[in-house]
Amino acid sequence: MNKPTSPSTLSSAAGIVSRGVPIGDLVQERRVHSAVYTDPEIFDLEMERIFSRTWIYIGHESEVPKTGDFRLRKIGRQPVIMVRGKDGEINVLMNRCLHRGAVVAEVESGNTKFFRCWYHGWTYDTAGKLVQVTADEGYEPGFCQKLGGLARPPLVQDYRGFVFASLSEDVLPLREHLGLAAGMMDYLIDFSPTGKISVNAGVNKTIYRGNWKLVGMDGYHVNYVHASVVEGWGEDENSGIAAMHKNDPFNDAALTRTRDLGRGHVALDFREHRMATIDKYVAFLRTIPGGEAYIEAMYAAYGEERAKRNLSLAGDPHLGVFPNLQLIGNQIRIMNPIAADETEVLMFPVLLEGVPDEINTLRIRQHESFYGPSASGSPDDAEIFERAQLGMNATVNPWLEMSRGLHREFVDVDGTRVGRISDETTQRGQMREWKRLMTAV
Repeated sequence: MNKPTSPSTLSSAAGIVSRGVPIGDLVQERRVHSAVYTDPEIFDLEMERIFSRTWIYIGHESEVPKTGDFRLRKIGRQPVIMVRGKDGEINVLMNRCLHRGAVVAEVESGNTKFFRCWYHGWTYDTAGKLVQVTADEGYEPGFCQKLGGLARPPLVQDYRGFVFASLSEDVLPLREHLGLAAGMMDYLIDFSPTGKISVNAGVNKTIYRGNWKLVGMDGYHVNYVHASVVEGWGEDENSGIAAMHKNDPFNDAALTRTRDLGRGHVALDFREHRMATIDKYVAFLRTIPGGEAYIEAMYAAYGEERAKRNLSLAGDPHLGVFPNLQLIGNQIRIMNPIAADETEVLMFPVLLEGVPDEINTLRIRQHESFYGPSASGSPDDAEIFERAQLGMNATVNPWLEMSRGLHREFVDVDGTRVGRISDETTQRGQMREWKRLMTAV
C-alpha cells in the first residue's frame, strides 16, 4: 500500500530529498515523481542548476532594431535588459543597479540613451557603463571608472538572430548546444524568402498556476484538450490552419513523429506528413491574397525543391529548445518560471520579411485564432496545466506515468529518438536533460 509522503526538505549540496530519494531518482525511464513539479525547494535548485548553467533564450535581434532600443527579459528569475548599443551590437545587461540593487529599466520596452536608477539617480549608458552618480562630491575621483558598469552574463551568442545568454562559462558553444535543433529553427527563419523574420508585432501573455515544465511538446493531448478545434479544422476547406492539419496529423497512423533531438530539445515532427501533401498546400497558398507573389519569391530564393521543404511546415517547426524557448504555430514562445506552481508564458507572433503584407496579416489572424487571449486553443492549455498542478498535490501515489510509446521508440540514423505522434518521447527527452543538469556537480 502506498503511504503518503511527507513534505521535502531539500539539501542543495547533497541533492537529496528528506524522504531519502536522490534528485536523480525522481526521474526514471518510465515515470517522474510529482515533486519535480510541486516542490518549491526543487524549483529553487532548478534556478541554480538549470537556468544558471545552460543557454537561455533572451530575444530576437529584430526586437531591438535601432540604437537604444531595449526589451526587458529574464534568466530564470533574474531580470536582464536586451539593448542595442551605440556600436550596433546587442548587449545583455543584468537589470540591477550597482548601488542598492534596484532595477534601472522598468518599462518592458522602449528606446533610450541612458538607464537611470530611480533610487539615487545613478546613470548607465546602453553598454552598461556607469557614466554618472548624483552628488558625486561624496565619492573619490574616478569612482565611476573604478566601479565599471552593470553586470553582464558571462556569455552571449546568437543563432541567426536568436539571442541566447548563459550565466555560466562552462557550457558548449551555442551552435553546438543547439545541435539538431538549429536545423529545425531554420524552418521558421527560411519560411521567409529573405531568411529574415520580424518579432515586432506585439505579445500575448498568460500566467497560469502551474509548473514551467508543463509547457511541453505533447502530441497526445490535441485530440482531447482541443477536440472541438480539431473538428473545426476537418470541416474548414478554406483556412490556412486547416490546410496544415489535413489527414489528422495527431493520429498515430499519420506520418508525424515525436522526436528527441538531444540536450532536452524536442519536436513534434510534421515534416514527412506535410511533404506528402505539399503540392496541395502550395496550390492553396496561390489562392490567397499575396500568395502567388510569395510562392514565386520563395522559388526564386531557394529553388523549387528547397522552397517546398521550407514551405512545408508553414514556419512551424513545433520545436522546444530546453529550457525556455518554443517555436510553435506562428510564434516564438518564452516560458518564464515564477514559482514551482506559477509560470508566465510570452507569445510573440512572427512576421516574415520580403513577403506581401497580406501574408503577414494572415499569420497574425491565425495566431490570434488559436493563441490569443480569447482564442480557441491556448486558454485550454493553461486550464489543463492548472488542473494538473492541482492534482499533483495528491501524493499518496506521487509518480507520473511517462512511458507511452517507450516500447516502440527507436533511434534514427541521425541519432535522434523517435516515437509516434502521441508518444511521450518528447517528455522523456526533456526530463533526461533536466536530470543531467540537476545532478551535475
